[in-house]
Amino acid sequence: MIIGIPKEIKNNENRVALTPAGAQELVKRGHTVYIQHTAGEGSGFPDEMYIQAGAKILPSIEETYATAEMIIKVKEPIEPEYDLIREDQLLFTYFHFASHEPLTKAMAKSKSICLAYETVEKAEGGLPLLVPMSEVAGRMATQKGANYLERPLGGKGILMGGVPGTLPAKVLILGGGIVGTQAAWMAAGLKADVTILDVSLPRMRYLSDVMPANVKTRMSNEFNIRELIKTADLIIGAVLIPGAKAPHLITRDMLKDMQKGTVLVDVAVDQGGCIETCKPTTHEDPTYIIDEVLHYCVANMPGAVPYTSTVALTNATLPYAIQLAEKGWQKAAQENKELAKGLNIIKGDIVYKAVAEAFDLEYVPVEKHLVS
Repeated sequence: MIIGIPKEIKNNENRVALTPAGAQELVKRGHTVYIQHTAGEGSGFPDEMYIQAGAKILPSIEETYATAEMIIKVKEPIEPEYDLIREDQLLFTYFHFASHEPLTKAMAKSKSICLAYETVEKAEGGLPLLVPMSEVAGRMATQKGANYLERPLGGKGILMGGVPGTLPAKVLILGGGIVGTQAAWMAAGLKADVTILDVSLPRMRYLSDVMPANVKTRMSNEFNIRELIKTADLIIGAVLIPGAKAPHLITRDMLKDMQKGTVLVDVAVDQGGCIETCKPTTHEDPTYIIDEVLHYCVANMPGAVPYTSTVALTNATLPYAIQLAEKGWQKAAQENKELAKGLNIIKGDIVYKAVAEAFDLEYVPVEKHLVS
């Protein structure tokens, strides 16, 4: 198969979809890998490393899309890329369709095959291609939150762990999944006073067992959220419903109950956000203030640590990319139900139910396209 790796063009997105090591694994299996010129530089991988791995360099994003049968990316295509995508071309990347109707309609119009990292799902319910970036984003959420609690940046002027004779920061985490767990570990390590909210009793029992004493668990409901936001210094939104828009657990009216300088970090922003007042921001302009509450809502947080993120992502995606390259998307999805669940749009049909429901579009079962 001919595989193309374009350079990411989203604001301050320095990740690349494939490391040189990943390219070498594909090349040695007989596939042709094209890397757009300088696509890996932001992650610390210059063109020379890809050439040594057996990949070929193309000068432009247009040539990369035009040449490849399968495009592997990190972030969803943005508007300048829409017209570059061809009918029957396979796109393997994060899409987060349910929060972006124009992207959904553009990909349907292109009649391409869209296989979304975030909905590839194991039989037991795990999301293997979301996990590595969720781990990075969860840890970064605490790191960024601690930074923005500093007074010159708009926060309350509180040190996360305090010092002897002072109280630590109160950190409230909405969701006890991968993002929430990683955020809690980081906050706990900084000696903050941490509370995790979740709707699953088994998950809370697990977290209570593995977390240190400065991490507590509470049932996630409106009553508890309204109580806890009154004294929280940092609130991290870490809610995920696979493939669907995140629910608003913190509504606009709740901001009035928060203290001046409270910091909100919504990791769910690329799925619509679990904080109603959150809207996607960029690394270049990451924050804004509403009702004296600071919002940090960067939609590609792991892009700020591209070396770590690119290696972690390739570790997870490469086995699936190899299956797609070896067998083609249809046979690979027939044989691997995890990949079948990753299919969101096929030749104009919306084949992932949550995406169709998000925009009241016709849903077509994926099986229609997997019949031999």
